[in-house]
Amino acid sequence: MIISSIAFLSLLVFSQAASPCCSNPCQNAGVCVTIGYDHYECDCTRTGYYGENCTTPQFLTWLKVTLKPTPNTVHYILTHFKGIWNIINNIPFLQNTIMGYVLTSRSHLIDSPPTYNSHYGYKSWEAYSNLSYYTRSLPPVGKDCPTPMGVKGKKELPNASMIVERFLLRRTFIPDPQGTNMMFAFFAQHFTHQFFKTDTKRGAAFTKGLGHGVDLNHVYGESLDRQHKLRLKKDGKLKYQILNGEVYPPTVKDTEVEMMYPPHVPEHLRFAVGHEVFGLVPGLMMYATIWLREHNRVCDVIAQEHPEWDDERLFQTARLILIGETIKIVIEDYVQHLSGYHFKLTFDPQLLFNQRFQYQNRIAAEFNTLYHWHPLLPDTFQINKREYNFQQFLYNNSVILEHGISQMVESFTKQIAGRVSGGRNVPAAVFRVAVASIEQSREMRYQSLNEYRKRFTLKPYESFEELTGEKEMSAELESLYGDIDAMELYPGLLVEKPRPGAIFGETMVELGAPFSLKGLMGNAICSPEYWKPSTFGGRVGFEIVNSASLQKLICSNTKDCPFTSFHVLKSKPTETATINVSSNSALEDVNPALLLKERSSEL
Repeated sequence: MIISSIAFLSLLVFSQAASPCCSNPCQNAGVCVTIGYDHYECDCTRTGYYGENCTTPQFLTWLKVTLKPTPNTVHYILTHFKGIWNIINNIPFLQNTIMGYVLTSRSHLIDSPPTYNSHYGYKSWEAYSNLSYYTRSLPPVGKDCPTPMGVKGKKELPNASMIVERFLLRRTFIPDPQGTNMMFAFFAQHFTHQFFKTDTKRGAAFTKGLGHGVDLNHVYGESLDRQHKLRLKKDGKLKYQILNGEVYPPTVKDTEVEMMYPPHVPEHLRFAVGHEVFGLVPGLMMYATIWLREHNRVCDVIAQEHPEWDDERLFQTARLILIGETIKIVIEDYVQHLSGYHFKLTFDPQLLFNQRFQYQNRIAAEFNTLYHWHPLLPDTFQINKREYNFQQFLYNNSVILEHGISQMVESFTKQIAGRVSGGRNVPAAVFRVAVASIEQSREMRYQSLNEYRKRFTLKPYESFEELTGEKEMSAELESLYGDIDAMELYPGLLVEKPRPGAIFGETMVELGAPFSLKGLMGNAICSPEYWKPSTFGGRVGFEIVNSASLQKLICSNTKDCPFTSFHVLKSKPTETATINVSSNSALEDVNPALLLKERSSEL
């Protein structure tokens, strides 16, 4: 009798401890609210659905869902029929209409204002206002749930190291079929470090960043103290030094800026830039040097236009110009390459001026996690017929001085990066980083891959074989996780079958693109109040922003203007086109369009 009573009480305690929302009963963005210990209700407000679990569509919702093509169908259309897209790209009304739809359809998938963080799985003022947290697209799995993914799968997740070894670690290098190169890989790493700044001392839920978007703190410094130490305090410029006749970052000794260098790095190679970790690899310092040169070059252009302006106004205006350049390059070069679209993406903030759009952004923890694109890295780095392994490459700024920026750009443009999705392509050198990515995801209690697919209007996978597109890995994954609805987010993104001829699978693109475009277009400079010539110092500064491209950035800041892009050439160049542009020359002296036209047959 006593034993039976104890068993009953234990069952009662368990039933009260496990939230009825653990099973994620509310569908189609419905919000689950517990009613007592064992009941719940779904808030279906403005979801377009109704019913106990928000599963019954309203008529207009049903019509929209019925007529809407799948993401893979849309992707196929955008990456085929090149002739038709060439026509559309040259008809401004059609091009702008489609681009406006791309921006709104993606950006509206991101909650603004933010809703959750890792400590608040319900709406609260703390989750909204505390900027030290990453925000969340989905609330964390409750600590009282029966399994790490809610109610599905096994009670314990498989060992993170084993997951990396068996499914993520590279056997042989798998090149990206889209031809992504190392210029892209290092740009991605350099660009995202301005807003992915996890505070490892406080935990994976927190960011050290004061801003949540593109503010170029990785160029200028996160704090005002760091910024002022990096500034020349003359003509708006940043401090620099001349080596081999070219501009390079100053040293730690000359700036007293803290950088992360191991003891063996000599003093003259301890370059000081906006982000403390950019001495890690020469590819990051290459971009840091290019943007340093660009800032000082823009200052010269603006000072010539406005000799009456003081150092502070020149600096602040140049920063706004560089933020604009960055966003334009990211959309029109970086995202354009990743998409593989024949449709031409354009950066035009005015397309959103008549839309319901909020010019603010919060970096989501899930966005930080999915951006761990370590498979991009090759096994070795090749620069001008020299080959460097990881050990030789790390903390080795001598590579920059030995080869020069032009040679590094030329070499990284030619070297292909790895495919990200599809599994088994993470280099052994970053094994521990991949393990940490999984462990941090578990610390954050992310919901399953399928829950995120549903959150971003994708059909959940019904089997591991559907996820991976093959039989071997899918069988192993099923034995470890037990249920496709228990598949973790980060490993799931990396083992997902890639789209045909693409670097990513469907989920990576459909989750990543909304975060990316909302973060870019939600920037203050894209607002009606800021997006005007006067913000950027007048017509000349506005033109610098509106004409920015990766090729122009390189041509404006290297001596011999090497051809560059975010993908490797399909054939060897048969002609050489050289445009000499000094690091201080105005944009009017550069015509990268001519260079691209001359080499278009090589792409």
